[in-house]
Amino acid sequence: MQIFSRPLVRVATTALVAILMPQIASAQIAYPTTRKVDHVDTYHSEKIADPYRWLEDDNSAETKAWVQAQNAVTRKILDAIPERASVQKRYTELYNFEKYGLPFKEGGRYFWDRNDGLQQQSVLYTAESLTATPRVLLDPNTLSKDGTVSIAFTTVSRDGRYLAYGVSTAGSDWTEIRVRDVVSGNDLPDRIQWVKFSGVDWAPDGSGFYYSAYDAPKASEKLTGQNFFQKAYFHKLGDPQSKDTLVYQRKDKKDWGFGVFNAEDGKHVFASVWRGSERKNGLLWATVGKKVPTQRDFKALSLDFDAAYSVIGSRGDTLWVMTDLNAPFGRVIEIDLKKPERKH
Repeated sequence: MQIFSRPLVRVATTALVAILMPQIASAQIAYPTTRKVDHVDTYHSEKIADPYRWLEDDNSAETKAWVQAQNAVTRKILDAIPERASVQKRYTELYNFEKYGLPFKEGGRYFWDRNDGLQQQSVLYTAESLTATPRVLLDPNTLSKDGTVSIAFTTVSRDGRYLAYGVSTAGSDWTEIRVRDVVSGNDLPDRIQWVKFSGVDWAPDGSGFYYSAYDAPKASEKLTGQNFFQKAYFHKLGDPQSKDTLVYQRKDKKDWGFGVFNAEDGKHVFASVWRGSERKNGLLWATVGKKVPTQRDFKALSLDFDAAYSVIGSRGDTLWVMTDLNAPFGRVIEIDLKKPERKH
């Protein structure tokens, strides 16, 4: 979706600050009382006081009441600013224009995103040809009445028959993968849960897809617990998630994550290995043909995490990779998978 330019945002922000400061300075603000507790943590023999630990429980009635009280103070200040209505009106006028995403083609069908101007989320359309009448394939704005459900990603199978899409609720990183039949517009029964930091890559024949997920968390830690030991899976359409094939995991590397994807010709499967948010990654590969790979099939092209490696294409056993290894501005290297050792 198109956004405002940085200069415009800076000007608008400066104007809002100029408007807000006199309002805040002249207002008699009575902030809610924030209870303190006698809580101390010890780290490496050092005692660290944490008097507001109770606020970390965002599901408690007390925390919710505190947030509501804070919001009430904020609203009292903001709602009293007479210029807000004119600023909102102008922003709406500037942003109310039709927007399109980049079209793409799969299986003879065309797909693209479109926003009529003020829709909260863009709508995915499809058409069988450039002259056919477009129809809505997925409208995220209809998934919830309050607009708290968003689409994390959409991926169409190579034959254009199925759409896999990730659904996120209330801003959570947790994603549920659903599958929609492109022709009928109806969802299949497939539901993949506890997906996080993952997309989808379809098998060349459209029989299923690769994804990455974590073990189901405890109910009390669903939104607050840390997630470790991500696993890569293959889901076959029509199967329950419990039957999905475990493709790759590392029980000795709790912070490793995986993105599994096919070569264009389907001969090889690759896995990008990431650690946190660093740009450097590892790269694995497996020669499988039509078989779904498992742990023993993968070999390491690099697990040194010494650079960024991104597969940009392949043909047979020849692989092309974009990397910044010994090239700060990037370069493309060619790898022969028959002799993939770095010395070659």
